[in-house]
Amino acid sequence: MPQLMSVAPCEIVVFGGTGDLAMRKLMPALYHRDRDGQLTPDSRVIAVSRAGLDDAGYRDKVDSELRRFIPELIHEPDFLARFLQRLHHITVDVAEHSTWDELRTLLADGKDHVRVFYLACAPQLFGPTCVGLQANGLVTDNSRVVLEKPLGHDLVSARRINDEVGAVFAEEQIFRIDHYLGKETVQNLLVLRFANSLLEPLWNSGAIDHVQITVAETIGVGGRGDYYDGSGAIRDMVQNHLLQLLCLVAMEPPSRLDREAVRDEKLKILQALSPLTIGDVERCVVRGQYTVGLVEGAPVPSYQDEVDGSTSTTETFVALKVEVQNWRWSGVPFYLRTGKRLDRRASEIVVQFRPVPHSIFPGIKDSISPNALVLRLQPDEGVRLHLMAKEPGPGGVRLRPVHLNLSFAETFKSRLPDAYERLLMDVVRGNPTLFMRRDEVEAAWAWVEPILAALAASIDSPRRYAAGTGGPAAAIALIERDGRTWYEEISE
Repeated sequence: MPQLMSVAPCEIVVFGGTGDLAMRKLMPALYHRDRDGQLTPDSRVIAVSRAGLDDAGYRDKVDSELRRFIPELIHEPDFLARFLQRLHHITVDVAEHSTWDELRTLLADGKDHVRVFYLACAPQLFGPTCVGLQANGLVTDNSRVVLEKPLGHDLVSARRINDEVGAVFAEEQIFRIDHYLGKETVQNLLVLRFANSLLEPLWNSGAIDHVQITVAETIGVGGRGDYYDGSGAIRDMVQNHLLQLLCLVAMEPPSRLDREAVRDEKLKILQALSPLTIGDVERCVVRGQYTVGLVEGAPVPSYQDEVDGSTSTTETFVALKVEVQNWRWSGVPFYLRTGKRLDRRASEIVVQFRPVPHSIFPGIKDSISPNALVLRLQPDEGVRLHLMAKEPGPGGVRLRPVHLNLSFAETFKSRLPDAYERLLMDVVRGNPTLFMRRDEVEAAWAWVEPILAALAASIDSPRRYAAGTGGPAAAIALIERDGRTWYEEISE
């Protein structure tokens, strides 16, 4: 494990500090960074909520949750005790000015520290929370604010949130987080492309046939039913996660790896996305909604049952065919899909290369599979390159597909940090490279909105698919009518 450098002394203030995100992701991430020595002795974590807990009560709650989310083998009592002592809890109602006094007093002890205000709360509270921070004199030149998705429900609401937050914080202080951009494989995509001479000359329409980006989940909506039923897969996943992954695959090489160069190139891809008209949406977009079925051998209810809405037309699955209108990608389709209650949990990017133009092996042309580069984001993060090889043995040439496998866990022999660990430390450092800029967010909404409008006007409901399957059959037809197939149907 390389030596990790400590970040500057900081106060990490989590609004919504007793919520699911804080307990499931943020506190485990901060525990690991503390365990590895990245937090200075005088850094603190301050949870803000309306739960009415004192410090001891909050520490007990975090202690219990950490034992649930962190494997026992790294749960060492001394490290845990040190981390728990960093924790404080303040009860604040952001709409009531009089409830801010205790937070103001606590932060007065660390005026020179980096202040990270993490808004792990509902988007409608982003603006009022920032106004409260400013009104109470808590925003310093060394402050940053982190905004969790969803950033709005549409372009108008996203702009309103950006305006409200931007009235308090400068753009360089605003960190719009997409945790997919903190995953090891996503960052390795940049290294694979721009630190190796092997791939970049082939990274264009001359060598690449198409690209697939898949985020498949076996879970349902769980406790997010109220939010999800007003959102759906397009707003929840496509507008942010999938489009950000597409940008990293398709963007031009930045002149350097710095805070703005990468984001400038991602913005160009969002602006180059081919707009989908109503007719395009009918041909290039498939929506689905799961019904009852078996997931990992266990029966699960339908989406309608989970949200108690027998007439809901919210999609839990979507597949799209997208094109990037520039010289590098002309004629190369990008197939995006995401869904809940599917037959596997996997997030991956598949770059499918063109077939060989001519086979010199008599009689076996059809058995030559095109090369593919597969980047697995989760689970088992790694990179796999599919090639053709001769099967050993005498008596002629027999070809078979093989793969070169780079498993990060096996290669680097260390625990892979969670995306939130990396992103939280980047916030403290003031490095926004892996975060979305305002113009990126609004460009993504501007592209997605016509799709949402066309679907809202359509008389067609989402296609039903049984939980535990690969999604609606129409999603298979979407890619197969182009003479292609989804990656999991290719023999490995």
